[in-house]
Amino acid sequence: MADEKKIELAKQVYSTLCAAIEKRNWNFEKDEEKLVVFFGVSGEDIPMKFVLIVDAERQLVRLMSPLPFNMSEAKRLDGAIATCVATFGMADGNFDYDLATGEVMFRLTASFRNSVVGEGLFQYMISLSCAVVDKYNDQFLAIDKGVLDINDFIKNNS
Repeated sequence: MADEKKIELAKQVYSTLCAAIEKRNWNFEKDEEKLVVFFGVSGEDIPMKFVLIVDAERQLVRLMSPLPFNMSEAKRLDGAIATCVATFGMADGNFDYDLATGEVMFRLTASFRNSVVGEGLFQYMISLSCAVVDKYNDQFLAIDKGVLDINDFIKNNS
């Protein structure tokens, strides 16, 4: 369990996170007890959902954006390849992929251990995540539906 100093810092970080989202004038849900926020964003094509968790014990902010579909069983290998190709070129963040279920999730973390965190961190995390998820979610869906060949995906994203 997190000690009091870690919990106090986590609460400060959570307050800064909420202020950063409020500055965007976005609707979001808060779970103040668990230090979690939930929000959705309309991208160019597929709606995106985000969860941000302030982890007091590990002194991390974790952002996750699960895609609203799972890769079908027939396209699981292509999904694994696509998430690896997409992640390889990223400077920050990554796609997690569950081969057993076909679930794809974008994840980005930042440590606040012994740090003072400003709203800029959250603006960066949110902006980057929205751009990355919006860039790839329709391509992953197109691969799953057989509209985009994995070789074309590799060629276009390498």
